[in-house]
Amino acid sequence: MLHTRLTERLKIAYPIIQAGMAGGVTTPELVAAVSNAGGLGTLGAGYMSAEQIRFAVETIRRHTDRPFAVNLFIPESYQENVEDIQAMNRTLDTFRNELGIPNSPEIAKAAEPFHEQLDAVIELKVPVFSFTFGIPDSAVMRRLKQAGIYTIGTATTVKEALALQDAGVDAVVAQGSEAGGHRGTFADKAETALIGTLALVPQVADAISIPVIAAGGIMDGRGLAACLMLGADGVQMGTAFIASPESGAHPAYKKALEAATEEQTAITAMYSGKAARGLMTTFMKRMSSYPGNVPPYPIQNALTRDIRQAAAKANRPEYMSLWAGQGLRLVKPVPAAVVVEETVRKAVEAIRNRIPNADPS
Repeated sequence: MLHTRLTERLKIAYPIIQAGMAGGVTTPELVAAVSNAGGLGTLGAGYMSAEQIRFAVETIRRHTDRPFAVNLFIPESYQENVEDIQAMNRTLDTFRNELGIPNSPEIAKAAEPFHEQLDAVIELKVPVFSFTFGIPDSAVMRRLKQAGIYTIGTATTVKEALALQDAGVDAVVAQGSEAGGHRGTFADKAETALIGTLALVPQVADAISIPVIAAGGIMDGRGLAACLMLGADGVQMGTAFIASPESGAHPAYKKALEAATEEQTAITAMYSGKAARGLMTTFMKRMSSYPGNVPPYPIQNALTRDIRQAAAKANRPEYMSLWAGQGLRLVKPVPAAVVVEETVRKAVEAIRNRIPNADPS
């Protein structure tokens, strides 16, 4: 049922990938639940150390013997401007004062070493490696291929999809502007790469020969069926899983998500230095008029980390990063397996109802 090149190559029952949402949302339990239900669970490991990745993967394997993925961020070059950092900290200190935490804390490191994270992925023989923010260099791609690991890159434009195909990836996620979380744009400015899923997927599907995975605003079987009709080989869903009991999202995050509507998201770079879509928060509103230069990712992400963590402890979602896509009214607080099963059922139903003589097998 709903067999595509993606299900065949990944050896999964359904062409549904749970997005690798970093920051604790994608617990090993969530990853395993999606994989056990016939989809592909993904561990969002962008902020995890190599040891944390090893522990999480071992936990996933205790819960499932099905394929799963690990998602990492491809490191980008950036310049560290001390004056910009100091100016940003002065503004961020107003939030720290409200939360009762120290001002302008020292940042030990902005991000985990990518080469150590990658070593863990390869040593553990993770079945699928997905990534965003760029393309691994040729040496990394060779190591992944030699290890027999299936690779999935993220594109927000046709140009990026072509570059990923040329680099030798096995499949491409076409990330529409509706998607929650960080934009995967790497070839252009994020603001020029906000192509909607409906427009992006068929153009990418026509431009490349490898499987295309649609992402952005896909919340149920209608979205899956539509994307298959547009030429995708599968879909990647993130927001649809955040409210599930297996998700590691903060309870206030889940509550806010369930109560939100489609016009309540916005794209901001204020939390991390990189464009990302999430629920509009007090932090985003107050920072929208920031007059200075926002330090690049991962510096800005490190600068706001203490604020986000303190807000979570204090149950203050107005200062947390509540990443979410635009399909908010369709969020349901149901188990991850139910999300997968209902998505498949409704996709088959949609195809049969709209195309009576179709065989969705």
